[in-house]
Amino acid sequence: MTATLKDRTVLVVGRGSGIARAVTVAARDAGATVVAAGRHRGGLDDAYRDEPGIVAETVDLTDERSIEALGERLGTVDHVVTTASARARGRLADLDRDDVRRSFDTKVIGPLMLAKHLAPRMPEEGSITLFSGVAAAKIAVGTMAVAITNGAADILARSLALELAPIRVNAISPGVVDSGAWDEFGGQGKSAYFDMISARNPARRIGTATEIADGVLFAMTSPFLTGTTLHIDGGEPLT
Repeated sequence: MTATLKDRTVLVVGRGSGIARAVTVAARDAGATVVAAGRHRGGLDDAYRDEPGIVAETVDLTDERSIEALGERLGTVDHVVTTASARARGRLADLDRDDVRRSFDTKVIGPLMLAKHLAPRMPEEGSITLFSGVAAAKIAVGTMAVAITNGAADILARSLALELAPIRVNAISPGVVDSGAWDEFGGQGKSAYFDMISARNPARRIGTATEIADGVLFAMTSPFLTGTTLHIDGGEPLT
């Protein structure tokens, strides 16, 4: 990427690994001062200890007061990216109400509150980037709760883009990415799943966290891009 974020402050909400880390490092390498925020600041401190230009902060997307307090501590911010998620997978009969609520709270209501408290602290040329996901575009049994949460995130991005204009708001919809999110399948299970996806999607491979981070930088630095969802998914919904 040749995009520049020189002299800009970027807030990235998420973990210290996977896509969140890739976005954080990419924004720093593009010239930004990056604030990496999440519920567990100690883990973020450890993750970025040897990374200059990146500082850790604490925020809980399920707690509006925590979001408001983060805004007060930051003062001003140019770009906001939230990658946080809380998955609620399974068939309808197996879904837990609290898990579904937590998923929606983390990926939809939390980002809504981020916009509420941070947009007034942003310049007109600032941006907010949310995360959706391929489940919203490719409906499958077992991912219902993920799909409706991601679909709501897409609508939230469009709604915020209109209300917060000229601040730009977009969403990123990743496909299957080797980001650590699938490690719970175990080595063989993960390999088999990746082989299945790779054989099916038009790109014929799994995505990388770096490719998703490149999409986020594009969204942050494209002044005529707003109210859209960038599908970085290897064409998976086509199959």
